Amino acid sequence: METAAAEDFHQKEETSELQRKLIEIYRRETLPEADKYLALIERVQSVLDSEDADIRPKSSSGLPGGIVYLKEDIPIIIVPDLHARIDFLLTILLRKNENGLSTLQLLATDMLQIVCVGDGFHAEGRAAERWAGAYEEYADGYKRHDYMDEEMRESLGVMEMVKEMKCAFPANFHFLKGNHENIGNEHGAGNYAFRKYSYEGAMVLFYMEKFYGDVFLHSYAQFEKSLPLLAVGKNFLVSHAEPVAFFNREDVIEYRDRPDVVYGLTWTANDEAEDGSVNRMLSYYLDEEAINEYYYFGGHRPVPELYHPRAGGRYVQIHNPDRFIVAMIGVDKPINLDEDVIEIEHNINTLID
Repeated sequence: METAAAEDFHQKEETSELQRKLIEIYRRETLPEADKYLALIERVQSVLDSEDADIRPKSSSGLPGGIVYLKEDIPIIIVPDLHARIDFLLTILLRKNENGLSTLQLLATDMLQIVCVGDGFHAEGRAAERWAGAYEEYADGYKRHDYMDEEMRESLGVMEMVKEMKCAFPANFHFLKGNHENIGNEHGAGNYAFRKYSYEGAMVLFYMEKFYGDVFLHSYAQFEKSLPLLAVGKNFLVSHAEPVAFFNREDVIEYRDRPDVVYGLTWTANDEAEDGSVNRMLSYYLDEEAINEYYYFGGHRPVPELYHPRAGGRYVQIHNPDRFIVAMIGVDKPINLDEDVIEIEHNINTLID
């Protein structure tokens, strides 16, 4: 049996190795190797398929369902849409608290948990010109693909970090499915083919088919469909998008067979949700008597400032694509949006030196 000191040593070694790996992903100037990445997908798939039933109750198929029950005795960071912002995620993981402990160290010692609202792929406004150049490459069959290589380096890289984190901290790190978790550009099963700045969905699909192959593509799509949809905290809920309607536990747990639930928690446009859907979800999953103290967090639609309240102030959008915004929810205190939704410093170069 290992002593406490030996266990602490191994934990520090493992955390240091993970940090080294994450920084290496960030600094890498090339695309990830297909074989190594596929092995990581298989590893994280095993983690997702065997999640603790107390955290993710199982569906009738025996697989973990669509709900994550978060720990109520440790703080949580809610991370909005990543959209290939590899620097954003790494900054969150390496930044230190007032006691000099990094996020990675807090996760490793069960003092913190993280839930990401999804949307790992597809850079947004900062990459508009890159998407234009990548479209020309796509239209020419990717005979040249410098622009698209850079997009995929970032998109695959940020999701490589997500997978490494899930493998390292399965009970304390969670990534919810967003509408951009659709590498196959599928139309069906709650997914819809995607385009915004260009034909991003079709362009990514063709790129993956051409350079990574069908086996890789199938495994990645399976990973996406294994992601949960809803996180339940002590005094808050989280999903990628505002709930388009009310969904009970069975609805969400059985999400693999209910495309309306997948759509309804990942694709909702502003003003599309049924009146009262947020309050009904809060009342059902939390406590109706204290509903005025609860919030439902999401991303999906960009906001111009730190956050934007909807649904009578109970639904809070925190996705600002131009800033590093997170919600930091403490323990045993009411949520105060003006204190708990914060912008973190964009100082990644300082953190990795």
